[in-house]
Amino acid sequence: MAILWLLSAQPAPGAGLPHPWDKRAHLLAYALLGLLLGRGLGRFRPAFLLALLYGLVDEAHQGFFPGREVSFWDLLADAFGAYLGARWGGRWEAPKGARP
Repeated sequence: MAILWLLSAQPAPGAGLPHPWDKRAHLLAYALLGLLLGRGLGRFRPAFLLALLYGLVDEAHQGFFPGREVSFWDLLADAFGAYLGARWGGRWEAPKGARP
């Protein structure tokens, strides 16, 4: 999360990554975040919601830096990546009723 925060705080000289690579970068970054949160928290829903909330806050945060913009499409890519990552991270959940 700190790496994403620092990257979004960098002023963007020029246009940044060209479309569609910028959306793929968002999707991959938040898929990794969702995966790590899913593994760490052990449950899909809290991992997805936390990654989604972080994506919303981070997207707003980058709007304060020159050359950066807040984009609904970036947030959508963040959300989709967070969903995929958290879903995949939840594959290792213990079955309900299983003893730790």
